[in-house]
Amino acid sequence: MANAVFYHKPDSIYDDDPADRYHFPKTYLSRVEQTLGDWIVYYGPLPARKGRYYTALARAAHIRPDPDHDGRYYVYLEDYLDFDRPIGYTENGGYEHKLFRADGKPNGGRTQQAVRIIEPTEFEALFNAGLSETDPWPARVDIPDGTQIPEGLSDRSQALMPEMFTGRDRKAIIVNRPFRDAKFRLHIRKLYDRTCAFTGLRLINGQGRPEVEAAHIIPVEKGGNDSVQNGLALSGTVHWMFDRGLLSLSDTYDILPSRHLNYDVAHLLNSDMKAKVPEDSMKKPHPRYLEWHRSNIFKH
Repeated sequence: MANAVFYHKPDSIYDDDPADRYHFPKTYLSRVEQTLGDWIVYYGPLPARKGRYYTALARAAHIRPDPDHDGRYYVYLEDYLDFDRPIGYTENGGYEHKLFRADGKPNGGRTQQAVRIIEPTEFEALFNAGLSETDPWPARVDIPDGTQIPEGLSDRSQALMPEMFTGRDRKAIIVNRPFRDAKFRLHIRKLYDRTCAFTGLRLINGQGRPEVEAAHIIPVEKGGNDSVQNGLALSGTVHWMFDRGLLSLSDTYDILPSRHLNYDVAHLLNSDMKAKVPEDSMKKPHPRYLEWHRSNIFKH
């Protein structure tokens, strides 16, 4: 097994769905095969930003040929997780040593490679840079049995930070559900500015913690992932109604009330019956997830 960097851009000719699959030509097949069972990091340009960035990680699960294009393949991914922030590829002198020449300038040949095998130490550095932000509004979390918590770390909600662990322990933490829930909650609250997408309410409790919750559109127990595109910031009552199919969203973010609602909740919702979602197309709820919710959860 090996770690790798996968190049992705939103307007690619390839049929990528970053949280689910990566589409690539046969040129890179032998490299992608090396990653099976191990972790990859996404890298590429971002809208309205100069440069290239590392943005997320996922675990490579299996490869299948593209049935519609000879010489192309899909690698299917699991355990996708956005980074806390985009990591510039030149930050701290660069994370991939072979990406730069001795004079510090980018290695042109290397930068053109869409799949790059990286050293475990390089992956660890990206892992730590991408997932080490502490939550300014933490909730208490359960610590996995047998986990050794560093001395002096009094807040259990911050005890699963990846830089505290090495090697196998780090890779165990990244699939730990409390850690992933904490990261998903942090990402969604930041992205939606701690504001409910359906009501516009931004409630902060007496301890400074936001009351808004991070809702999965496809629940984790139903195969949903932790991409921010599978998430919404919702107040507690609205979250409850969304999870029970009493509210849903159209692909154009119209709020859809169910006929099964026995009480008119329109006065609770945004007056235009539109959900307030991020402007960035890479952060908005994905139509694939919304369609699943309407087909499998929503009570029409």
